[in-house]
Amino acid sequence: MARIQLIKIVLTACIAVSVVHSDESDRREWTVDGVKREALVVPPAMQAGTPAPVVFAFHGHGGSMQNSARKFNMENLWPEALLVCMQGLNTPGKFDPSGERAGWQKYVGDQGDRDLKFFDQVLATLKKEYSIDEKRVYATGHSNGGGFTYVLWAARGDVFAAVAPSAGGAGGKIAALRPLPAMHIAGENDERVPYETQKRAMAAIRTLNGCKDEGEPWATAGTLVGTLYSSDSGTPFVSVVYPGGHAFPSEAPDLIVKFFKNHTKK
Repeated sequence: MARIQLIKIVLTACIAVSVVHSDESDRREWTVDGVKREALVVPPAMQAGTPAPVVFAFHGHGGSMQNSARKFNMENLWPEALLVCMQGLNTPGKFDPSGERAGWQKYVGDQGDRDLKFFDQVLATLKKEYSIDEKRVYATGHSNGGGFTYVLWAARGDVFAAVAPSAGGAGGKIAALRPLPAMHIAGENDERVPYETQKRAMAAIRTLNGCKDEGEPWATAGTLVGTLYSSDSGTPFVSVVYPGGHAFPSEAPDLIVKFFKNHTKK
C-alpha cells in the first residue's frame, strides 16, 4: 500500500512538472520603457516553410494571458495559426479605480502608449523568429481587451487583415479607424458595456466600412447569431449577438476563427 501511494505521489509530481514546463516553454519576456512585459506565444502546428497566420488575443480587465489562451482556444480551433496572448499591467478602470488589476490602455496616448509599444515589440520579434504571413495578422479581445483591439485598429490598422472585439467599448476611437473587415460580439444584457452603446458603435462601423443597410444570416453557434453586412469595398462587418451578459461566450471562438479564415489583407 505504501509503495502504491509513493508511485501515485511520483506520478503526480511528474505531471505537475510537465504542465509547468509546457507553460514556461511558451512564456516570453520583453522590456518596454524599462518595464518587464510578458506574453504566451503558442507556435503553430505547420509544415516547415509555410508562413503562419497570427492571432493576437487580449484578456479583459483583471484577466491573464493564461486565461486568454484558454478562453480563445485557438490552439485547438486553428492549430496552424501562431497564437499570441499578451499580459496587461495594473490599470485603473471603471470598476477598479485604484488600478489593482491587469488591463490595457483605453485610447491612443493613454498610459504613455505602453501597450502599443509592447505590441510593436512583440510583432517585431515574431517577424524575426517565425515564418509568419504578414497578410494574415488578426486581433481579438474581450471587454477591456476588446477595447484595446479597437485601440490597435485605430493606431495600427494597416497591420491587420481583420479584427474581432467582444464586449469592448469603441468610444471615441471610431473617428480614427480606417475601413477593415470586422466582427463585434455583444450580449443583449451586458451590464458593464451597455448593449445600446455597442449597437451604436456597430452601426458606425457599418457606415465606416461602406456596408449595405440590410444584413443577411451568416453563422450561428449555440445562442450566438451572426449577421453579415457585406461591402462592395471588401470590408464587411459581422455582428454577433447573444441573449447574455458581459461574460465571454464559450462558442465565440468558433465564429472568430471562421471570420478570420475568410480574410486576407490585400
